[in-house]
Amino acid sequence: MKQYVIGAVAALLLGMGGASAQTYPAKEIQGIIQWGAGGSTDTVARAVTPHAEKLLGGSIVMQNVTGGVGAIGLNKVADADADGYTVLFGAENPLLYKVMKLGDKDYSDFVPVNILARGTPILVARPDAPFNTFPEMIAYINANPKAVKFGSTGPGGLPSVVTAMINSKTPIDVTYVPYDGDGPALTALQGAAIDVMPAVLGAAIEAIKGGKMKPIAIFDVAGAPQLPDVPTIVSTNPEFAEMLPWGPFFGVFVKKGTPDDVVAKLVGAYAEATKNPDFTALIDARGFKMLSLSGDAAQAFLTEWQSTTTWLIHEAGLTKASPADFGITKP
Repeated sequence: MKQYVIGAVAALLLGMGGASAQTYPAKEIQGIIQWGAGGSTDTVARAVTPHAEKLLGGSIVMQNVTGGVGAIGLNKVADADADGYTVLFGAENPLLYKVMKLGDKDYSDFVPVNILARGTPILVARPDAPFNTFPEMIAYINANPKAVKFGSTGPGGLPSVVTAMINSKTPIDVTYVPYDGDGPALTALQGAAIDVMPAVLGAAIEAIKGGKMKPIAIFDVAGAPQLPDVPTIVSTNPEFAEMLPWGPFFGVFVKKGTPDDVVAKLVGAYAEATKNPDFTALIDARGFKMLSLSGDAAQAFLTEWQSTTTWLIHEAGLTKASPADFGITKP
């Protein structure tokens, strides 16, 4: 009798587990955005999620959990149950945590539901800078060492990675001026406090169109339809092609160990949500590149991004540990 009761309870628990997966979501899903309100990650996450909610048949309550270069939000999801009811909306930063010694977790601890889109890097200058193209900028820097002021936002950010790319192919002797984020740096550029700034296209495009800064080169293998007259870096300096395309990205993740059928439902919902005309319009307007990657394609993207970026900034002397220490293969 005792064995029968134990067996019946076990069967009931298994049945409940199967039912909960089949009826997912049976309650509200908590969505953790690892960056603050109004930023690119927040904007993209909040734009796509309402369309995914309709497909899931449930609600996702979004919350901005900031701090630690995104690590606090990531750890909140990592510490939750692997049941699909806590979802992370993150950017690229966790792939740098280990080499920057900001944490011991990265996206290898998560399942990528959807890598939504990536930003396009662009090199911009103050409107009256004495150069208009990348080769002209390099010639001016070589003729005037330390005279050009380059905006920076600290190790691991887009400006530092693009600057590392430049130095890996065409070393530059400039004065670096640090700022606490892209916003203050781009404001400083418009006020002529600095001369040049690597930035994400979406953050700079309105100022470019308004004549408050001028584009020097798009750091990509393809041009940006929003700025069709701006050359790509590979059009003048093809040696950069081996490191491109590259850019910051935005994605949806769940903790590793989440049931496969729950992951599949989330994957399907977000894949379809990325096709919504309102979302695609926002992506285009911001100058982002739509990706909508899941499964093996998403994992391959993350692996390549981490390899390229960590080794690039490591060789530029910007990391606190070698990527090799964490088994990150050199590209």
